[in-house]
Amino acid sequence: MAKSLRSKWKRKMRAEKRKKNAPKELVRLKQALSLDKKGEAVMADMQEIATVVPADKIQKQADAETAEGDEGKMDLDGKRNKKTLLDENGQYPQWMSQRQAKKLKGKRMANKGGQGKKKKKKGLAW
Repeated sequence: MAKSLRSKWKRKMRAEKRKKNAPKELVRLKQALSLDKKGEAVMADMQEIATVVPADKIQKQADAETAEGDEGKMDLDGKRNKKTLLDENGQYPQWMSQRQAKKLKGKRMANKGGQGKKKKKKGLAW
């Protein structure tokens, strides 16, 4: 799509607006990064604000923590049945929609009630 005259005109005007606002954006960006007038960052100020740590060191720390124990695992609701997704009170999880819950309940009831009996097919009497 986007080939109409109106969309072409809007794209052209947006490009012109970008050109016009680019110098202002650059000044604002430099100011946000706390650059001085020469364009160089003041490293002393930056060290006060943040500490630079190599990514390898952080990765090694994370690996060491996970190797120590199972602390990295999430604390899941252990009282929930994995097959039916019901908890001890017979409630479905909060994230499950009503439609999904109804569908699972129907499957559960069909398996519960129809294990010993077979339904006869409706058909002609003779």
